[in-house]
Parts: sequence; structure tokens; C-alpha cells
Amino acid sequence: MSVLIKPIITEKMTNDSELNNRYGFIVDSRANKLQIKDAVEATYGVSVAKVRTMNYGPERRTRYTKTGIQHGKTNAVKKAIVQVSEGDAIDFYNNI
Repeated sequence: MSVLIKPIITEKMTNDSELNNRYGFIVDSRANKLQIKDAVEATYGVSVAKVRTMNYGPERRTRYTKTGIQHGKTNAVKKAIVQVSEGDAIDFYNNI
């Protein structure tokens, strides 16, 4: 099971990483905080101070088409906000 799926790179998370040394990741929904901490430390070589997790449910949508009403939903995701200790930083753009 790969714990880290992808980093969250938005304007809000970039500002949070510059000011508070916090980084966001979309993680596997079955992963717990200790697994997320170990995966970030192994992948990026930083020491993690705190991990916060959030479960987001699926978004349900209804479309009205000429064949009738179509119901659908997106996938549920789990997000993790990882705070690294002072002096450490994660650079997402170094391998581009």
C-alpha cells in the first residue's frame, strides 16, 4: 500500500507552507497518522512534528439529460496536513 498519493499544491497550501511549515497531501483512505508520518519522513527526508487528517466524502451530482436523470458521485478522499519541524522544508519542484 502506497500511503502518499499526491501532494496538494494550491495557493492556500503554498501560503501555509511558507508561513507555518505545513504541507498537504492526498493519502490512502486506510492510512493512519503514524503511517503517514513514516511515509513523509522516508520520502522527503524531513522530521515530522504533527499530522492532521481529514476525510472528505463523495460529491453527489445530478444531471438532467434527454434520456432522463443521471445520478453520479466523485470518489471519497483523505487529506493529511503535515507539519514539519523548524529548519526542514519540502521542495516539490526540484525534480521537474
